[in-house]
Amino acid sequence: MGYAEFEVPDGLAETTYTAVEKARDTGELRKGTNEATKAIERGNADLVVIASDVEPEEIIMHLPALCQEKDISYTFVPSKEELGLASGINVQTAAIAICDAGNSDDELDEIQDKVEELSE
Repeated sequence: MGYAEFEVPDGLAETTYTAVEKARDTGELRKGTNEATKAIERGNADLVVIASDVEPEEIIMHLPALCQEKDISYTFVPSKEELGLASGINVQTAAIAICDAGNSDDELDEIQDKVEELSE
């Protein structure tokens, strides 16, 4: 099975899951590839989180390019199952968009700084 070869930044997955959980409880999330895509296109997303174990990978391949076009930070996590649980749903999700960070501002800043470092 050929999972997408997307890079999950070292040590960032747990911080990302924590940010998603806090944003779920105190902010606003858009769950699923379609909802994340809409949030990006509307410029409402602060951070997009994409699961790297999505198959077929075509489901999520457009998200990084769209985020870059709209100047929105994005990162990858290793598990669509964990991403679904962190976002408060009992099913897997390929992607989510954090639209309102709520109490996850510190984690969001840390993630965005790390993502910027990696893209330089």
